[in-house]
Amino acid sequence: MKVGHTKKTIIVREYQLETGVVQVFDNYMVAIFEEGVTMTLERAFQIIGISEIHFRDKDFGYISLRKNSYAIDPTVYNYLREMENLKAFAIVSIKEIDMHNFKIEKMFYKKPMKFFIEFDNALAWVKKRVGTK
Repeated sequence: MKVGHTKKTIIVREYQLETGVVQVFDNYMVAIFEEGVTMTLERAFQIIGISEIHFRDKDFGYISLRKNSYAIDPTVYNYLREMENLKAFAIVSIKEIDMHNFKIEKMFYKKPMKFFIEFDNALAWVKKRVGTK
């Protein structure tokens, strides 16, 4: 009989916001926003606040799981860019419009940011950028 443990991904905390759900893991967070939401600076501050609670003194990554369509105020990226411990920003979607929007968002963010079609690939990239296996 083989004894050992498999490393299981555990959600540290889940936040239900008016904009959607934010799941916090050990060294990354995943956001899934509601259809039609506009991500304003005020709403982004909620997520920044969550990151400060959980990742104040350590590097982390952010995964935007774009199951729904929503708008983002591009000035949000000015604030995200200032977060020195945010080491990876991944967007996951199969929608062509999201791929197009990513190219625009990337111009505002100017830090490591990648687009993925599959969540597992995004997660592997984020973990590599943050420095965990």
